[in-house]
Amino acid sequence: MNLVVNARDAMPNGGTLTIRTANADMRDEPVHLGEGPRAARYVMVAVGDTGVGMDAETQAHLFEPFFTTKGVGKGTGLGLATVYGIVQQSGGFIRVESEAGAGTTFKLYWPVVERAAVVKESASGPQATLRGTETVLVVEDDEQIRNLTRTILTARGYSVLVAENGEHALALAAEHESAIHLVLTDVIMPGMSGRELADRLNAAHAEVRVLYVSGYTDEMIARHGVLEPGVAFLQKPFTPGDLAQRVRDVLDAEPHPE
Repeated sequence: MNLVVNARDAMPNGGTLTIRTANADMRDEPVHLGEGPRAARYVMVAVGDTGVGMDAETQAHLFEPFFTTKGVGKGTGLGLATVYGIVQQSGGFIRVESEAGAGTTFKLYWPVVERAAVVKESASGPQATLRGTETVLVVEDDEQIRNLTRTILTARGYSVLVAENGEHALALAAEHESAIHLVLTDVIMPGMSGRELADRLNAAHAEVRVLYVSGYTDEMIARHGVLEPGVAFLQKPFTPGDLAQRVRDVLDAEPHPE
């Protein structure tokens, strides 16, 4: 979705969006800088447009968090960084073909799985009973993820507050008269980070538990102190069952000794 939205925005006067897939044998292909260890076989997913394209300088910064060529209020600069993180965590890599005025194509390469798929539990299994009545404060700058998280948790009985950034979350917490049992916050957001928000909330409400979520690579989020021992973390993308299980785990965990 991030790639498709970017392609749409790159064609303000209309154009052609092309999504295609292919099997790719990369044994004889050169390894580009930053691609890491190479598998032999990949599935390639390409998203291309006939839009404005990008010069070399823009391409050099594409996957940096908060880098955007869009106007104020029209983009966070997190979409491509999220795409990069997901592909990297899956053992794949990305190649970009673009030229100013001649469109852009992102090619995502995913390593072919050589073993049988593991069947996950069905919705009728234990995860279907993971419910609660606690109050959860969801802090997420992406509106779609924010709304989806609220829907998942509300359907499981939780009382859910939502905030689009750290400042909004602090204001909600100050106004909320009853207890907030869990803060579920993105790690990397414009302005205040998830870790800074958690520290400020814990200073006023030591009993509040925190669950961090992020779509970035381990190296990126480690810089924010979120991979330290004892810190609760959930990797994006996650399933409704993953979210329900992790929320329950954090709420039911024994409190840390003082």
